[in-house]
Amino acid sequence: MGNRKRVLILGGTGDATALAAQAATIAGVEVITSLAGRTQYPLVTSENTRIGGFGGVAGLTHYLQEQQIDGLIDATHPFAAQISCHAAAAAAAVGIPHLMLIRPAWERTEGDDWIEVDSHEAAAAKLPKLAQRIFLTIGRQELAAFAHLQDLWFLMRMIDPPLLNAAVPPGKLLLERGPFSLDNERSLLQQYEIGAIVSKNSGGNATYAKIIAARELGIPVVMIQRPPIPPGDIVADIESALSWLKNMLSRFDK
Repeated sequence: MGNRKRVLILGGTGDATALAAQAATIAGVEVITSLAGRTQYPLVTSENTRIGGFGGVAGLTHYLQEQQIDGLIDATHPFAAQISCHAAAAAAAVGIPHLMLIRPAWERTEGDDWIEVDSHEAAAAKLPKLAQRIFLTIGRQELAAFAHLQDLWFLMRMIDPPLLNAAVPPGKLLLERGPFSLDNERSLLQQYEIGAIVSKNSGGNATYAKIIAARELGIPVVMIQRPPIPPGDIVADIESALSWLKNMLSRFDK
């Protein structure tokens, strides 16, 4: 193989971190990881990491061209719809291979009491008739959608605190980063006498324990469904993403 091929991984998830570490061990590959910078202390595991936005489709397209990126892997959070759409458009504009690594969504199982909604606003509308004490596990970005519910009490878990002057519903902030154990989640729900949970259908294992705990305790979950994804190549796990990357390299060799 000639020159090393440059691969940009759009990260921010545990899967992206693991993928970047394993991809960097493949001969002939130079991995660059990009993080949006929405958390104060992102998990940076490589010196070859950039932090911050690109400036829309045009900015990302320019970056791909300027940095001579040969392949783009979108391993962002399933709810990071905007950057996923921008990535698909920019990769198409430059004409480079593009892959989406999207972990499978959680599926309802026996004993689950889910109320499925399409948005945070729809989730907020369900709560007044559902419970008085809510476990809100959506991160800090969407708190404003619940701030008008002044008669309810919220336990709000997130990695970083809300921005100053941000609209926040009444209750308690809990600053923690997963993964969370089942014992922890069960104890939390009981300690704060939680009557309902609001969660994004993020998939994965890091935060699934709260769903198991809710099932065990008979607590309803308002489950916010994922936004649509752009068309393109999709895999569900790191191993498949690595195989796609190796196939991409083999095509360059021909």
